Parts: sequence; C-alpha cells; structure tokens
Amino acid sequence: MTKPPNPNTMLDIVILLDIGAWTLDIFYKSMPFNVLDQKFLANQLIDALQKKGALTAEEISEWRSRGSADDDLKSIVLGKHVLDEEDLTRLQGDVWGIPYKDLNGLMIPPSVLQAITESAAKHYHMVAFERSGKELSVGLVKPYDMSALEVLEFLSKDQGLHIRYFIVSESSFQAAVQQYHTLSREIESVLTQAEEKFADVGTIAAAESVDEVIKRAPVAKIVSVIIQHAVEGKASDIHIEPLLRESRVRYRIDGILHISLLLPKYIHNAVVSRIKVLANLKLDETRLPQDGRIRLNIDGRDIDLRISVLPLADGEKVVMRVLDASVTPPTLTDLGFRDENRMIIEKSIKRPHGLFLVTGPTGSGKSTTLFAVLNMLNREGVNIITLEDPIEYYVKGVNQSQVRPEIGYTFASGLRSILRQDPDVVMVGEIRDNETAELAIHAGLTGHYVLSTLHTNDALGAVPRMLDMKVEPFLLVSTLDTVVAQRLVRRLCSDCQAPVDNPKKLLEIVSAEFASLPAELKPKIASDTILYHSVGCPKCSSTGYRGRLAIGEAIAMTSEMQQVIMGGNKPEAVKAELKRQKFFNLRQDGMLKVLQGMTSIEEVIRVTTD
Repeated sequence: MTKPPNPNTMLDIVILLDIGAWTLDIFYKSMPFNVLDQKFLANQLIDALQKKGALTAEEISEWRSRGSADDDLKSIVLGKHVLDEEDLTRLQGDVWGIPYKDLNGLMIPPSVLQAITESAAKHYHMVAFERSGKELSVGLVKPYDMSALEVLEFLSKDQGLHIRYFIVSESSFQAAVQQYHTLSREIESVLTQAEEKFADVGTIAAAESVDEVIKRAPVAKIVSVIIQHAVEGKASDIHIEPLLRESRVRYRIDGILHISLLLPKYIHNAVVSRIKVLANLKLDETRLPQDGRIRLNIDGRDIDLRISVLPLADGEKVVMRVLDASVTPPTLTDLGFRDENRMIIEKSIKRPHGLFLVTGPTGSGKSTTLFAVLNMLNREGVNIITLEDPIEYYVKGVNQSQVRPEIGYTFASGLRSILRQDPDVVMVGEIRDNETAELAIHAGLTGHYVLSTLHTNDALGAVPRMLDMKVEPFLLVSTLDTVVAQRLVRRLCSDCQAPVDNPKKLLEIVSAEFASLPAELKPKIASDTILYHSVGCPKCSSTGYRGRLAIGEAIAMTSEMQQVIMGGNKPEAVKAELKRQKFFNLRQDGMLKVLQGMTSIEEVIRVTTD
C-alpha cells in the first residue's frame, strides 16, 4: 500500500482510517502529533480559549503548575460560565479538526445503537448514533483515546463498515447512552417473567422468609430499573403508589411529578417488599409507617435513598428521596442568587458568631443553599460540624453527623453534644422545636456561627416563628444575623424557549410587582423588552423547562431592624427598614429573572402564590 500524504489535522487521520487507506501501524507512524499526548491537545485548546477570553494567563499558569488533566481544564472553563459544555466541545472540534455533534434529544434507532455494545460504549465513552448503508457515525468524548480508536478500527474491518468520527460532550454522550434502556421496555420484559409467578398472589405472606423475597429476580430487576431510570432522569423523588387496579410509578423532576410507569396491581406488594428488604424494614408490618435508607452504587455514583412507607386503603405507598452523594454542592451564583443577596450573605458569614437562617417550604432548596454557604466557610483553620437528617452532600473537611431520632439522637441532643467538640461553625439541619431553637440561640451567643433552616413562608416570618418557640426577643435580636427565604423555579429550556407573541400585558404585570419599590430601585423596563415562554422539545422531555434556579430574599439583622423587633415588630416600621435595606421580595426577585429570560412569568407566579 502506498503511504498516503502526511495529514495536517486529526480529521485527516480519521478520514484516512475511515476509508481504509491506512493500517494502524501507518496511523501511528504518520501522525503529526501523538494523540496519546493530551498535553499537546490541551495546549492547542488553551490558545483558542485564551483568544476567546475564557481563560486568563494566571489560570493557565496555575493549571500547568498543578500538572492537571484535560478534565480539570474543562472544569475551570465551565465554572466561569463563559462557555457552556456544548460550546466548549464545539470549540474543541474546531481546534482539533474533528466534526462536532450534539446528541441531546436525538432519538437513536436501537439497531444503530447496538452497533457498539453498551459495555464498550460506557468503557470507551463512544456511541454510534447514525447509519447509512455501510457508513456508521460514532461520537467520542475523547477522540484522542487510542484504545477507543483501535476498537473502532477493528469494528470497521470486522463488519466492513466505514466509520465517521465526531466529538461529543460528556452530557450529550450520557443522554445517548440512556437510550440503551427505556423504562417501559425493560419493565415489560421483566413482567413477562413475573406474571406467571405473581398473577395469583394477592399479598406477600407474613411468614415468608426474607431470602425468598430476595431470590425473586423479576421483582429485584423491576426495583433496580425504576431506581436507575430515576437517577439517570435526575429525579429528586420516586413515588410508588397503589391504585384500584394498578400500581403507579411517578418521578418528581424539577419539582413536578410525572407519571413514568403503570404496573399491574398484582406486582405492587412484591415491589414494596423488595424495597423493604433493601432498606432493612419489617416485612410483616403493613399497618404502621416505616422509614429507612438504602445506599447503592449506580454507574460509579454513590446514591442514597431515603425510604418512607405509608399504609393506605389499597396497600402501602413508597416514596424514595434520591440523594446523589457524589455531587458537590453548587455555589450561590450557580443557584441563581442575585449579587445584592450574595453580598448580604458574604458579609454575614465573615462574622465570628451569630445565627444564619434559610427559610422556605419542603423542597425549596434550603439544604443546598446551606451547603453552598458552608463551602464558603470551609477552610483548614475552621472546625465545622453538621447535624443532618439525612446527609445530602458529603463535603471534604466537614464533620457530618446523621441524627437518629429512633434511638434518641435528635437535633436537640446532638447539638448539646457537638458544642463540646470545640466547633467554630455548627450546621443544624432544621429547627423544629423549642429546645433546638433555644440551644441554637445560645450556641450563637457563646461564640459559634450557627446555620440552620426554618419552615416559614418568607424571611420576615422567621422572627415570629422563633418567638413562637419561646425564644426571648432580646436574645433573638442579639443572635440572629441574616435570614434568607427562597423558592425554586424551573429554568426555561435554552433550546426551545420562544419569545411571547404579545408581551404588553405581561410587562404590565411585571411592572406592577415593582410598584412598591422606591423609584431608584425600580428596574427600567423598555416597551420592546422580550419575554420568553416554555415550548417543549426532546431535550427537556417536552416540558419547556430544564433545571431549576432559586429566587430569594435576604434580610440583614441591622441595629435598626433590632430596634424594630424590640419595639413590637410593627408593620410600618418593618416596611421602612426593608426599604432602607433595598429589599426585593421573592416575587420581585423572580420577576427580575423573568426579565432576564431565565424563567417564565407563569412559573414565578406558580411558586410565589400563597
């Protein structure tokens, strides 16, 4: 074979491989650079990122001094929010001469997907997504991975295929890999095995041994598939509910429940029993509620499931809270807090002692915000201890303790104990009772910085709620430093959001929300301002939304606010002080995000309506 001309780009190399013009031996010898040398490729990418202003010389120097890998470089760029993951991957393709492909929302025929086995796809981070005759298109997350290229070269020769190579992002690849499984198809095949065994079974006998339940492979598979798809779909909760003639499985995604699966009623009790076995709950107890926990490893990620079983008229309902222990908590900026609110929080946590409260209903992201603040406080010279139920994020360098009320280890008793552990910062998952409230106040008074959550509708409600817990007003104003209230709204899908056709009336609604603000604080809204609404596309599962962000309000306990509280917390005095603090309430903060195109006006009204 005549040796082809020396290629200039990675694309030239893979095209020559594609048409069979090279053997791998020639491929190795004729490369203009070593594809195994990731530093060479990274340097090319760095030059392009520097030209775009996505990296500073200082950041590049620090990255090189650490000897970090390509993945660390991506983390730095994505953390600055200058480029999103798809933009960065597209830039990589342009720099390295490899065509880019976005696989998000692309429905891949099973016959094409199976051209590369699932195990090989996950191991080499590559996936087949299109086929035309003998031409197979393959997306690679790391096109410089020689082992992946060798596998594809073997595949092309073994099956007589011409391979077209594309670079894809990690999230794009993960979206494609999920299509190896569909929930309904997997469950249907398992139910075929289960039907004969369970069709005539009404309940699980109380005398049945745990081993017998565990050995039921069809039921174990059903539970495993339900949990795995919840994790892959980024669901926060799984609901398994007994109905009159069927068992319903729903996932809560971005705060909204979606029906994902309907199972035949005869399998429901067996599914509940399997979950009880995994959570070490009593199989023969069907009259009382039970709580438990499950720790699983799914695709290399540690997943904690908080289990709640509740007896209903038609059977037991199971709710599983999904907690990804491998996820690091986001920053306040990632969560969507405005600069003004972040400044209040940052000023507060610089103090050596006091009480920092985050308020809101269940599911409003209070714990996530607390951990974002905790990360800001976390450094070598600070002893941080937390009391949680459950532990939602694992943070390196923080002493995290799980309360166990069933054995008397509650927030109150735990708080007494950890104050003897010489803490600088204490985080209490929730202030639920008078005893915990008093202990938190006294901890703040005795030189500790205390963070906690409270169930109130807004930031102002924290004061009467604490007073209702028998906390003395003079102690409260001496300790309470900052109160943050928040809600979570769904973020508009950036791929399908569309301008509102006639925004005039909506702009009037938005403007009316700012009527109570002083003139200097009212945002200037131009008549041609564009508002967006949700549409729906495959990337957001046709919901029109993808991900969530926080809308919040923050109140600083200034000396003026202390006097207002000690003077009886009169509404007029409160309003005057809030105006002085340039306070934006929850809905006003949400409307600012509507004007920025981050969410829709309907979504803000939905979560802020009392």
